[in-house]
Amino acid sequence: MSTATDYLIVAILIVLVAALAAVILGLTHLIGPKRHGPVKESIYESGVDPVHDARKRFNVRFYLVAVLFLVFDVEIIFLYPWAILNRPIRDAAAGADSAAGWATDLAAAGYGPGFLAAVVGVFFVLLTVGFIYEWRKGIFRWD
Repeated sequence: MSTATDYLIVAILIVLVAALAAVILGLTHLIGPKRHGPVKESIYESGVDPVHDARKRFNVRFYLVAVLFLVFDVEIIFLYPWAILNRPIRDAAAGADSAAGWATDLAAAGYGPGFLAAVVGVFFVLLTVGFIYEWRKGIFRWD
């Protein structure tokens, strides 16, 4: 297959998905229930009627916990490349015939399993230092 054919297939797929979405939205609007009234048009937030103004100030700890979750979640994503590279480079360092050429080249350049383990070790040490810093600053206390 040529590159133009690959792009044509992707373009057709995008057009089909957009058309399907438009058809589903159109059918929902035409066939779906049409109920209106004060209850349907009222503000609804997690099953509770709103009591206060929506622009009320929140404690900054809510935001800190959200940011901490994002930071640790994104840092865990950084482990994925290591997990993918670990086995091929380990096989290449062991001299397996089934090892990929790029893994053999990396292992020959000194980026073997020991290097990968050291890199992940440094990564976990940095995570632990950040976690201890946040703990000492009292971010996890809710009093």
